Amino acid sequence: MKTYNVTASEIQKDWWLVNADGKTLGRLATEIASVLRGKHKPTFTPHLDNGDFIVVVNAAKIRVTGNKEEVKRYYSHSGYPGGLSSKTLKKVRETFPERIITHAVKGMLPHNRLGRQLIKKMKVYSGEEHPHEAQQPKELKLG
Repeated sequence: MKTYNVTASEIQKDWWLVNADGKTLGRLATEIASVLRGKHKPTFTPHLDNGDFIVVVNAAKIRVTGNKEEVKRYYSHSGYPGGLSSKTLKKVRETFPERIITHAVKGMLPHNRLGRQLIKKMKVYSGEEHPHEAQQPKELKLG
């Protein structure tokens, strides 16, 4: 029996729509990362971009458990001495709710060129509206 390796020209990419309303952050992020990598396909190849495009709506309505709303912090550094700043999850949800899901999924992807390419295939919107109706995304049912 011969081993089959998929080539870049044979990869078929679909568009999926995910509604994040009431979903738990970590569980949603793992499902999205898996689809972005292409692990749901029988032709999964670790070193190729085999995954699909994902459109996430209602990012502002994501759910977190426990007291993460006040305790979980997001850090950034300007590059200058004393340039470390941090924001709580509650503050990030008020200003840029899309970044919560993007940050969680980005941490679950490979930390190399492939991971940077994969994260560009995810489009996150805080509300119900999105500009990707022309791609006719299919509803992704998450466990």
